[in-house]
Order: sequence, then C-alpha cells, then structure tokens
Amino acid sequence: MATPPPSADTSNRLAREPSPYLRQHAHNPVDWFPWGEEALAKAKAENKPILLSVGYSACHWCHVMAHESFESPETARLMNEGFINIKVDREERPDLDQIYQGVVQLMGQGGGWPLTVFLTPDLKPFYGGTYFPPQDRYGRPGFPRLLMALRDAWENKQDEVQRQSAQFEEGLGELATYGLEAAPAVLTATDVVGMGQRMAKQVDAVHGGFGGAPKFPNPMNFALMLRAWRRGGGAPLKDAVFLTLERMALGGIYDQLGGGFHRYSVDERWLVPHFEKMLYDNAQLLHLYAQAQQVEPRPLWRKVVEETVAYVRREMTDAGGGFYAAQDADSEGEEGKFFVWRPEEVRAALPEAQAELVLRHFGIKPGGNFEHGATVLEVVVPVAELARERGVSEDAVERELAAAKQTLFDARERRVKPGRDDKLLSGWNGLMIRGLALASRVFGRPEWAKWAADAADFVLEKAWDGTRLARSYQEGQARIDGFLEDYGDLASGLTALYQATFDVKYLEAADALVRRAVDLFWDAEKAAYLTAPRGQKDLVVATYGLFDNAFPSGASTLTEAQVELAALSGDKQHLELPERYVARMHDGLVRNAMGYGYLGLAADALLEGAASVTVAGASDDVAPLRAAMDRAFAPTVALAWKAPGQPVPALLQGTFEGREPVKGRAAAYLCRGFVCELPVTEPDVLTQRLAALTAP
Repeated sequence: MATPPPSADTSNRLAREPSPYLRQHAHNPVDWFPWGEEALAKAKAENKPILLSVGYSACHWCHVMAHESFESPETARLMNEGFINIKVDREERPDLDQIYQGVVQLMGQGGGWPLTVFLTPDLKPFYGGTYFPPQDRYGRPGFPRLLMALRDAWENKQDEVQRQSAQFEEGLGELATYGLEAAPAVLTATDVVGMGQRMAKQVDAVHGGFGGAPKFPNPMNFALMLRAWRRGGGAPLKDAVFLTLERMALGGIYDQLGGGFHRYSVDERWLVPHFEKMLYDNAQLLHLYAQAQQVEPRPLWRKVVEETVAYVRREMTDAGGGFYAAQDADSEGEEGKFFVWRPEEVRAALPEAQAELVLRHFGIKPGGNFEHGATVLEVVVPVAELARERGVSEDAVERELAAAKQTLFDARERRVKPGRDDKLLSGWNGLMIRGLALASRVFGRPEWAKWAADAADFVLEKAWDGTRLARSYQEGQARIDGFLEDYGDLASGLTALYQATFDVKYLEAADALVRRAVDLFWDAEKAAYLTAPRGQKDLVVATYGLFDNAFPSGASTLTEAQVELAALSGDKQHLELPERYVARMHDGLVRNAMGYGYLGLAADALLEGAASVTVAGASDDVAPLRAAMDRAFAPTVALAWKAPGQPVPALLQGTFEGREPVKGRAAAYLCRGFVCELPVTEPDVLTQRLAALTAP
C-alpha cells in the first residue's frame, strides 16, 4: 500500500530517516520522499516529474527556502499535486549532488545549496537552480510560479521537455569527463612553481584570500602555494599565504571566543561569515596552520591550532571518538545569533575595566557591524596597541583578555546553541585525523594524536569490514556504501596517523583501503577514478572524482595516500596509478591549478620520488631526530620509526631492511626513489638534508 501524503499536522516519511537534514523537513506539509526505490518507482508509475531538493543541515539558505516555501501549505499543495518530491542530504549522497550541480552549471549559474532540480521519471534533468524565493525577486522566478510553469510544460509540452532533458544528459556526460581529454604529460617542479605563482596573482593584497566577496578559506590552494615557495617560487608566495592566515585568524570568520572557523565570509575582509562550521574546513585549516608553524613559528598559529582543536574536542567529538559533520549557522531561527554581541551584553557579563578592554579589542560599538545592531567579533585593536594605550605590558593585557574571553565564553554557553549534524562521515573523519595527526607532531601534543587514533579506531570498527567502507554512521547504524572520497580521505588520514603514533595497524588499514578503492573506482580506460562504486544503478551518468572544491576530491586524497604508502612500505606498485593519474591530469593541473589544489599537493609529493625518513633506535634516542622531522617543513617526506627488538611488520619489511642505529647511536635514513643516502645521527644534519631536497 502506498504511503498517504502527509497532512499539515503529521510527520512525513523523512521523520524515519537518520539524517538530521532530512529530519529538519519531517513536519513540512510537502509529501517528501527520501531518495530510493519507492520514490523512483512512484514517479515512473504515475509518469510524474521529480522535484529533487538537495541541501545539508548547516546550510542557511536551505533553512530560508524551507521556511518560505516548504512550510507553506499552498506551495506544498503545488509540489504534491504536480511532482514526486525527493529530499537528499548532499553529505550522504555526494555523487547525486555532483551530477545535478552540473545542471545549474550548464545553465550558466554558479551552483550551490539548496539545489533544486526537476527530473523526468528516468532521472534526466530538464530544469534547475539553487534557492528560489516565494515571489519573483533577486532576478529569480518565484517558486510557486515556477512550479506551475514546469507542471504545465510536463503535461502539455512533454516532447519539448524530453528534448531538453536529452540535451542536459549529454552535457552532464561531457561535464563528468571534463579534463580527461588532454594527452598525458610529466609534471615537473617548474610546473608546481608556476601553479603557485599563478594562484598568487589572484590573492587580495590587502586582506588575503582569493578575489573579493564572498571569500572562502581555500586551504588546499594556499597549501600548494607553500609547496611552490618551498621549490623556489619566491618570498611573495609565502607572504601571500601568511597574510591570508593572519587576516582570517583575526577576522570574524574565526570564532574569537570558541575557536574554529566558520564556512566563509560574505565580504572581502573576512568579517561577516556564514556561521555554519564544517568539519572538513576545520580539518584542512588545522593542517595548514600547523604547516605554517613549520615554515615560521608564530604565537598566532599556535593559538589558532590550540583553540580549533579545543573546539573540535568540545563540540564535534562523539562519545565513541568519531567526529561530527557540521554545526548549524542558525539558532532560535536567526543566523549567527549564538555568536554575536552587543555592548550592553558585554557590560552585563564583565567588570567595567574588562568590558572596556573587550569592547575596544573587538570593536564592539552601538549599531554593530552585523544585523540588528549586533557585532561579529574581530580583532580591531591588537594587544600591542592596547598595552601602549594603558601603559602596561603585553603579557598583562593578554592575561586580562584571556580572563574576559573565558567569562564571555561561559556566558555564551548559556545561550541556545546552533544545531549540530551528528552524522559521522568516514571521509570527513579521515580529513580531521590527518589534521590532528600533523598538529600533534608539530606542537608536541601527543594527546591530539590519541584523539585522532580514537576516531580512526571508531571508523575502522563501525564502518569498515575489510571489503566495504560505509560512508555514514549514525544512531548505531553504518549506512550507505562509501564513495571515492571516503576511501581516499580515510586512507590519507591513516597514513598521517601512522607517522604520529607509529602504530602499524593504521598503515595496514590504509593499505587495505587503497587496494579496495582501486578495485571499486579505477577506470583503466580513462585512467581516472569514478566517484561512486562501479555499477551504481541510480545515476543518470557516471561521475568521476576530478576537481577539488570546498573539500578535496577522493582521487586527490587517494593519490596522496598511495604516494605515502609507497614511501613508507617501499612498495613501488603503489606509485603506478599515481604516475598514470597525475600524467593524465597534467594539463588541467597546469592550466587550472585553482580547481585541482589538493591533487597538486599529491603530485608534488610524487615529484620527490616517494621520499621518506626512517629513524632507527630506541624511543628516547630517536626523539631529537623525530623532533627535527616534526619541526621541518618537509611535506613530501614520510616518517617511519624502526624500534630495536620489535618484530618487523610485513608491510614495512622492505623499508626497515638494513636500517639500524650507527655505532650505538640513533640514525635517520633519508630515501628518495627507493634509494637511501648515508645515515645521519645529528638532528642539525638531518634538518640540512631535508632543506636541500628542493635546493636549486
């Protein structure tokens, strides 16, 4: 028996879904279906078009459209009468999102969320857009008017609709393989430098970041600029990266009280963010700020990393150790309400002297810099200037500010918090594991590596059975077959975790994940990786994981993991596909590095010949050599440790053979292209060898 459409006072089918995003729509009067056989079969049986709505739980404009349209009984009636309505959480089904974002791109629009696409019953799109308002405005048609027009077209001009859908299908097929038509070529160090220098030309010289408003962090592209600087691209590259990191850390895109980064800034100077916090942003930025510390230690980098780790630990970590997906932009129906302040709120919470210090430091004034007279906190007057004004030391100001910020934070904790999406996504956990693992090494914080290991243990236990990786774990259930990004991101995180803990089980799991991913996703004919497992039946076209966007493509992270595994295990087979894939993508990398930033990082590591350092010796003896590695900005060099008297794991047999202490002293073996230099026993000499890797 078919499920009856919901009435205004009952829950619809989405109430039974584990996705927090879908459940947000459980009380809409819309007759929503989750993506699945029931909805697709109903569309075919009734010959009705599909209205596909894609979004995610932390998306502000998704909430706006939900309030304006999906909660409206009249709009819901138009939807229910004319369409089979399907809701998709883009974090659960990135493959569907990737395909149908292409519709909006083919229409000459920018894409984004909410994504609204209209499909024939056989899943071919014939119209699409993002947010639609309830009435005509912003140059967009009102949603009710659009619904009536498209229903009329389907019922009275179906031949025309089918012709348009066939054109979209052809266009989507071309989009899916865009970048795979060029002839393969060998990437060089000169190419990497050129990629970074071309990126640098797009950096805002005043505020940092790429271009104007809106402004996104783009951590992988700034990481690639640091790689280009390392290869001799010149000081302006590093300066552009550091300007960006500094301006972000002092701006409103960074949570000045609670730590962690919001999604992006609506202006060019990082002041007013869209307030959602995404796990993948904070994971990548954590990694980038840790690398900045290796390049040039600064108190600001340490502060950002420590506070961001504290935020992730406090707000985004499950009791089982895994990491949640996102935190919402809205609370109490208002965007940013949890995070902003007014002068009277500051004065009510703090003693007068502290309040004046905070108001000056963060530029909190009557009228504010945001909506309703509120202020998004940004550092307006730095500590050094405050110290001069007050005739006291900077340390004294720092202490007073720290006490005041803690009081404000405690007061903010009593507010209604933004909602949290408690899905645990395998791939995004991999990105945070990677960030925490590096940060633990750079800042000497072994407990961070322990937290990364807890997350890895959780995902490996709950979502990986040795042959299948689940994408999502929620409410005690592993759901949805993993996508390319899940395998790639998790494998990359596990190789980084091995280098922080030297527990070989993480390297063995990464090896198994990589081999399984090749079986599931590698298309030998195109020398590229599919996004979804081969044979996925509900996709109108096959999709390939090529571009790096807000988070990296699974092809890029998988390539990075393969290079790391080759370096750590000595298995040359792990380099075969990276060499083929990077050669295939050479033209796109060189011409459009902004679209392939993370692949550029993997390609740069490949250039180093799967470089590694193996330290051999007892724990206390190798500590100075390990510290030299952790301090050095040598992002293409993997680290292994051979402890005396320990059994040699099979995976590391080739790497550890012949690598022993030298005359009773701990030794480091630097290897490239599976050929090792003479061992060194002095940390300073190791530092010099690492620096010489990219010397002209």
